[in-house]
Amino acid sequence: MQLISRENNGLKWLYGSVAVFALIALTAIVNEFYWLLLFPVALLVVVTGIFRVDYLMFFAVILTPLSINLAKTGLGIGISLPSEPIIFGTMLLFITRQFYDSTLTAKIITHPISLAILFHLLWMMVTTLTSSMPMVSFKATLARFWFVAVYYFLAILVFRNVKNIKVFVWCYVIPLLVVIAYTTINHAMAGFTEKAAHTSMVPFYNDHTAYAALIAMFIPLMFGFIADKTSSKSVRFWSFIVLLVFITAIVLSYTRASWISLVAALLCYLVFLLRIKTYVVVSGIVMVVGLFLVFQTEIIMSLEQNEKESSTDYASHVQSMSNISTDASNVERINRWHSAFRMFDERPWFGWGPGTYMFEYAPFQKWSEKTIISTNFGEGGNAHSEYIGPLAEQGIVGPFAFILIGALVIFRASRMIIYSDDKHLKILVKGLILGLITYWVHGMLNNFLDTEKASVPFWGFIGAIVALEIYHYTKSEQPKEQKNSLNP
Repeated sequence: MQLISRENNGLKWLYGSVAVFALIALTAIVNEFYWLLLFPVALLVVVTGIFRVDYLMFFAVILTPLSINLAKTGLGIGISLPSEPIIFGTMLLFITRQFYDSTLTAKIITHPISLAILFHLLWMMVTTLTSSMPMVSFKATLARFWFVAVYYFLAILVFRNVKNIKVFVWCYVIPLLVVIAYTTINHAMAGFTEKAAHTSMVPFYNDHTAYAALIAMFIPLMFGFIADKTSSKSVRFWSFIVLLVFITAIVLSYTRASWISLVAALLCYLVFLLRIKTYVVVSGIVMVVGLFLVFQTEIIMSLEQNEKESSTDYASHVQSMSNISTDASNVERINRWHSAFRMFDERPWFGWGPGTYMFEYAPFQKWSEKTIISTNFGEGGNAHSEYIGPLAEQGIVGPFAFILIGALVIFRASRMIIYSDDKHLKILVKGLILGLITYWVHGMLNNFLDTEKASVPFWGFIGAIVALEIYHYTKSEQPKEQKNSLNP
């Protein structure tokens, strides 16, 4: 009888809720208050966030590839809908919960990567106070904060269950496949031209560079899922299909930076595979940088003689990567970098403030460096670099803080790959770190961390690596033959 009574009470709540929602919907339609129709959805999101904030986190991941940025609409709102409001709400619920039921442990907060990220956020706050446009910087810093809070700190807790890392990956990959299908159809209707490749993914991604960069991030993980023999045959099969789709999409995107980033990830994979010694890797990097510094004049003169333009001829398109004399995309990128350096010269310590580059760089351009796609009105985007942009916006400490995060992530991930006995963990960590490496390399030529499209997987991948280290990594005895290998 008690069970029947509970079921009746549950049904009463269900019928009552449906009746209230129906009444709200009817009132909204009759009075043309259509925004009220969002109330039931908002209530559902809040209730879900209170009881299962992890579901809300995954829901936002699903929406991220399909969200549309309203920055260039008549509304003038610099926000992506519907993903960013949900991420912001998730952050508020997560922070509120920490006051009465803290789940963040000392291991998480004091982890070296966490401390580096907190330093990064702290410096953004400091440079917001000294910003030339405080409100712009406040919005940029707040956005970075909610991405880190949800997809790093909350994600670490969610990723205690390793299966949730794969859920996170597929929550982004499946809707990304929808965007790829939409893009490919638009591209096909335009005859697969190089020009059409730049905008076929609009409005989901602003252009082909962001679209390709995010696809490239997930390619190493798809390779990992295929190689992981602990996965079911169906998972490995569908991972192979997705991999083929992603590679095709990358080729059709005509995005040279994404191709470079994948080559870099492959080289890093070979370092792990061949167990190349640390001093060999470091010596190689130092030698390449040294040769460039010694012969930089000759190298630049040689690059200026390259007049290959971007085109549908893939051979010419690859050669155009080094054309810094006539290729508008390359020349404009150099124009942005030079402008950023001049901004840095004027404000070297605190910069101009997070998010201000696009509004401040115009006066720092030189007529001799401007191109047909240059602009003086701030709608042309950012500095096209995750390292040079922060240099202008946050001073000398800005890029240092960002590079420190990357260095620590590579350091800790490498240690797990070398020392762990868990093959499943090693494969997963390799996929995550190689995915991040594609972004860090791509970040030399573009920057997208001011958008949720890139921030969600970027911070999520880092959170997954930290979660694997804290909850699942146990160090094995170091084999003798590895004592001088790539040893963090």
